[in-house]
Amino acid sequence: MIPDPERVALLLRLELQLMDPHFRRDPASAAELLAKDFREFGASGRVWSRDAVLELMATEPEFAQPAVEDFAVQMVASEVALATYRAVRESGSSLRSSLWIQEQGQWKMLFHQGTRIPQS
Repeated sequence: MIPDPERVALLLRLELQLMDPHFRRDPASAAELLAKDFREFGASGRVWSRDAVLELMATEPEFAQPAVEDFAVQMVASEVALATYRAVRESGSSLRSSLWIQEQGQWKMLFHQGTRIPQS
């Protein structure tokens, strides 16, 4: 299944929202984008629950929003999308993947993983 450009643009916008420092500090807004059984495998190797991620985002002192490169979406099913991209910061880059599901017409992130790219 090839995603339509509007869906790709929407999922990119949602990913960027979750990276926006001001949006991240609003737990109610951020919670709207995370599925109830959300999990994350962080670049550190830590496994994060939905509640732990929301708490971290609301309380982190500084968050440097990364640049997003090579954003792509693959449709797994009609209401399931896999977004992949490279997150680039001065401190280094990571490969990211997010599994998005559509629930009652709204896209929610079900799973996210970050993998650091070793610096040469």
